[in-house]
Amino acid sequence: MNSSAVSPGRAGLLLLLTGQMLPLIDTSITNVALDSITQSLHTTPTQLELIVALYGVAFAVCLAMGSKLGDNHGRRRVFMWGVALFGLASLLCGMAGSVHALLAARTLQGAGAALIVPQILATLHVTLKGREHARAISLYGGIGGIAFIVGQMGGGWLVSADFAGLGWRNAFFINVPICLLVLALSRRYVPETRSESPSGIDWPGTVYLALILCCLLFPMALGRELHWPLLLQLMLVALIPLIWLMRQNAVAKQLRGQMPLLPPRLLKLPSIRFGLVIALLFFSAWSSFMFCMALTMQSGLGMAPWQSGNSFIALGIAYFVSALFAPKLIARYSMGKILLIGLSVQIAGLLLLMLTFWHFRLHTSAITLAPATALVGYGQALIVNSFYRIGMRDIESRDAGAGSAILSTLQQSTLGLGPAVLGSVFLALASGGGYITAIVGFLGLEVLLMLLLAAIALSFRQHLSRCPVPSL
Repeated sequence: MNSSAVSPGRAGLLLLLTGQMLPLIDTSITNVALDSITQSLHTTPTQLELIVALYGVAFAVCLAMGSKLGDNHGRRRVFMWGVALFGLASLLCGMAGSVHALLAARTLQGAGAALIVPQILATLHVTLKGREHARAISLYGGIGGIAFIVGQMGGGWLVSADFAGLGWRNAFFINVPICLLVLALSRRYVPETRSESPSGIDWPGTVYLALILCCLLFPMALGRELHWPLLLQLMLVALIPLIWLMRQNAVAKQLRGQMPLLPPRLLKLPSIRFGLVIALLFFSAWSSFMFCMALTMQSGLGMAPWQSGNSFIALGIAYFVSALFAPKLIARYSMGKILLIGLSVQIAGLLLLMLTFWHFRLHTSAITLAPATALVGYGQALIVNSFYRIGMRDIESRDAGAGSAILSTLQQSTLGLGPAVLGSVFLALASGGGYITAIVGFLGLEVLLMLLLAAIALSFRQHLSRCPVPSL
């Protein structure tokens, strides 16, 4: 890589972190705006699932492609492409006159986010060294908590303030001036870098991944509402040949010395396989948790968007604090222990959250939720910090980029599928027993998933203790 690139300086770092916050904030804002979107566009709960899920799936499918485009054509250039596409998609989201137009714009937003995010960490790694690098990576890791708070509070306030009678549309329109500002300043303050050894994009692998995720997403999201028509059943059956074709394509590319989207030789590594388990059990539960909580707050408890947003402030603050202190804990304890501590804290928070909803029921408020959500946020940050460090343990330095791309694709895929898969369970419970019963049942399911992950982590712990902690 271009190791001689100049440092971005404070202004460039601020622009890159602002670019990182755009996709993160947008996820929070969208959850806050769900009830308002329902009232405006007369959406069904299933369509709300898709509004959240399609963004995540598009993000996952285009992520590896965005990374390769940055390596080959310049990371600043592709970063700016992504910001421009994200801004345009945000404008289209705000202008959407139907749920179908909103779904298309959200998909475009996900593609824009996939062009933005890979360029940020790669630019920081290439242009910064020593203490500056460590500080930037720490900010990069902790920015999720800040973005979460800004998205929840800012989004709730924008929707509730109803400027110019636009309501939820303001939550998307606010991205446009921010994108324009980033575009105006990036060419001056963000250095251009690219890979010294460009590589091609695995287009067949990208198409297969998109088809696989869609064949999972649409049946899981629409099956219950449409009573499982033949087309949706066939989509699930099609998963088997699609997975086989994707693997055959990957094996053929690997034999030719090319880098497929998901290299089979890396997927055989124990750390990558355990990373897959974390992605399936944790990240799918995390995204569906935010979706189900937002619906419960607004549709179930009748909270205004700003009240719903404020209910997650404790979670965001705890996440940010935990992310800042996580590197010190990681330096002191083994990765297996850190992951188990994170899971223990999160499980305690989920159990307390179940008790809170069951005890206060329709009188649940932001204050009563704060202790439980703070525990959930603190535990989440430790688990997220563990994910990449554990997943990269067995990866050699020459495969660092490919390994990171695999983990990022797994993370975003499961984040996108979570609301459709686990959200369907929540909606089925809500239709039968109301939102309070549904959220308690959903949280109980999430506790079981976290216990399963903890059990698998304990069986993997011996391997973790033998491996050195990678520096990220």
